[in-house]
This record gives sequence, structure tokens and C-alpha cells, in this order.
Amino acid sequence: MSERASIDLSQAQGGRPPWYRSSRWFPAFMLLPAFLFVFFVTALPLLYSLYISFTPYELLKPNSLHFELATAFRNYERLFQDQIFWKSFINTILFLAVTVNLEFVLALGLSQLLARVTWGQGVMRTLLMIPMMFAPILVGFQFRWFFNANAGLVNNALIDLGLMNPQNRVAWLVDEPLGMLTIIIATIWMNLPVMTIILLAGTLSLPAEPFEAADVDGASNWQKFRYITFPLLAPFSYIALTIRSLDVARAFDIVRIMTDGGPAHRTELLWTYITRLAIEDTKFGLGSAMSWITVIISVLFTLYFFRQLVKSRVVQ
Repeated sequence: MSERASIDLSQAQGGRPPWYRSSRWFPAFMLLPAFLFVFFVTALPLLYSLYISFTPYELLKPNSLHFELATAFRNYERLFQDQIFWKSFINTILFLAVTVNLEFVLALGLSQLLARVTWGQGVMRTLLMIPMMFAPILVGFQFRWFFNANAGLVNNALIDLGLMNPQNRVAWLVDEPLGMLTIIIATIWMNLPVMTIILLAGTLSLPAEPFEAADVDGASNWQKFRYITFPLLAPFSYIALTIRSLDVARAFDIVRIMTDGGPAHRTELLWTYITRLAIEDTKFGLGSAMSWITVIISVLFTLYFFRQLVKSRVVQ
């Protein structure tokens, strides 16, 4: 009886799978829910916003949602002639370049220090992640109070240290160069752990053989970092730069809370200006056109960093 049962079991295991599993469309069928979700949640809204960008649609004027080929690019022409758009565009590029580069330098230094810690590294990693636990809105309110001209912590600390006259308080959030600087400081403080953790993971995963050979040759710590650590960290560096560039390019929460793009559009960024056009002024067509400009810029940044990432991996 046991022998026959084993034969039946072997025949059952060696039998043909159900028809739906043997079909070549089975993998596509299994992925269909994910494709539908991405289509309805991401692709369809993007295509709809692209259509709106070629129309003069305003939220309070439903009849304005119509497409005319003769005026299809009117929104883009208006943006290219808008001085506030160009100011917000330049502010965004400067904000992106300064924030990401400063954050990378600080994260690289912190990651190298943490990699050399032999005791309590887990505790230090946990403490490093604390800024990420705060919502961007809370960080915006926090730094808005720090840099307040009258009751802010920074001005009061400088006055107590004798570095500032009480009658000449600095308006950090109002002055044109300082307003952007305060936003950069708040953004770096909140997001520095992300890049640090990525670079730290890359540093800890590096092979030990090149460093042992460098020690035999008598290389200094700086030479090992310059010629071994930094080149080997290139893939991790480009991944971190890509993630942070895309994140910084769509900065909104902190800017809206701290300065709201003002005064006089001095700290206006692309996403705050998009909100002003589409939500406050109900000009959805103009806001959609500006949104697609930012999407194109983000795609170009991503393609550039991924090309550099592929090159660095090929070299290795």
C-alpha cells in the first residue's frame, strides 16, 4: 500500500501544472494589479496634467478646459516671459546645488568618522537618525523660531555672547541672502542622516585588500581616502546624490512654513510658485505647465546621475 501511494504521489508531482500556470501570459497576469495601480495612480494623473498644461484651464472656470492647437503652448510662453518664474527657477537651482553639495561633504565626513568608531557605533547611528523622525512641517516651525528676528534663539544667543547689538537684530528670514541660507540649514539638518547612512553602508562594505596593500606600501590616511576610499565609494555617492537631488528639487514644506517664498519672492522656489499659481490663483493650466518643466528637469538630473553611476561601476 505504501509503495502504491508513493507511486501516485510521484505521478501527481510530475504531472502537468494547471493551464493558467503553463500559459506564457501568466507572469503578465500576476503583474496586472501592479500595472493597473501604477496606471491609475501615477500615469493617468500625469497624462491628464500634461493635457491641462496645454489648455487655459482655471478651477473657477470649468468651461476653460478645452484644447486649441493654435494656443496650445501659450502657458509655456507665459512662463518663459514671467520674471517670477525665472527667479524661482534660479533660486531652485542654487538651493539644489548648495544644499546637495554641502550635505554630501558633511555626510562624507560623518560617515568616515562613524566607520572608525569601535565602541557604541549602534547608539551613534540611532542618534544620527533623530532629525529624520521629525515631520518637515515641525522642522520648518522649529527653525522659523530659531531665526526669528525678535524672539529667535540665534539672535538672542549672539546678543548674549556680545557678537550682536540688541538694536541691530538680524532679520534672518527677510534678508535676501540670509533667507535662503536659513532654509538650506534647516534642510541639511533634517536630511543629513539619509546621505550619511548611505555613505556609511558603502564604506563598511568596501574590501579590505586594497587598504592592507596600501598599509604595506606606507600610504597615509589621506592617501588611502583619496585613492582608495573615495573612488570605491563612487556608486554609493551617485545613488545618494540622485536621491537627495530629487528630494531637494521638490522642496516645499520647509520653505512654505519658514518664508512662504517671500518676502517679494526672494526665497520663492518652483514648487511654492506652482502652489501659488495652481491652488491660490486657481490657474491649473499654468501650474501644470510649470509642473511639467520641473518634471523634465528632474528626469534630466536623474539620467545624468545614473549615467555617472553606470560609468563608475564599469570602471570598477
